[in-house]
Amino acid sequence: MGINTAGAATGYCSGTGNAYRGFVRATGGRVTYFDAPGAGASANQGTAAFSINTAGDAGGVYVDDGNVAHGFVRAAHGTVSAFDVPGAGTGASQGTYGYSINDAGTTTGQYTDASQIIHGFVRTTAGSTTTSFNVPGAGTGANQGTYGYSINAAGTITGLYIDASNAWHGFVRAPGGAITTFDPPGTGTGANQGTSPQSINRAGDIAGWYLDANTAFHGFLRTP
Repeated sequence: MGINTAGAATGYCSGTGNAYRGFVRATGGRVTYFDAPGAGASANQGTAAFSINTAGDAGGVYVDDGNVAHGFVRAAHGTVSAFDVPGAGTGASQGTYGYSINDAGTTTGQYTDASQIIHGFVRTTAGSTTTSFNVPGAGTGANQGTYGYSINAAGTITGLYIDASNAWHGFVRAPGGAITTFDPPGTGTGANQGTSPQSINRAGDIAGWYLDANTAFHGFLRTP
């Protein structure tokens, strides 16, 4: 799911019973598996890593035995620290989803509240400050809202939001909090169509995909 500048990779795999385990693969090929403390061991539970920074710190999500999600950061030396964003729901299919960690140790992702509404967040190193945010125009129904997917070294975040009609749109959030929305030309505007940014680099270039009105997939690259 993620690779850093040294070539170390992180991700997750499923084993017996279809529970997930996180892993880090060093540049030389050695694979280390890990499980976040409190991760469940049943199907669709466990630990999933999504991003790794230059220092080798990995970020992701684990699902406990009550099917509640929690964010985590695994330090390069192996210590796993869990976190929950204030306001995250505590029921099944609710909680905190950490998706991306930058070189400063700042993470982004989203959380699902008790009403199943999605909100983006940015969490600074060691959790000293956690800020939630919602893109203007994001829907407020179940499974609608703001999803943070990637953060770069400057702290700029990209992701998507789902509007009240269940269409998707891309956004960029500057380090100061200003949000710009976008859709590539030709993006569909119907339910479950739209724009899905996946990654942002140091220069602010964004890569992702979109679905057109015929629900066909297309890649895109957005430059600042």
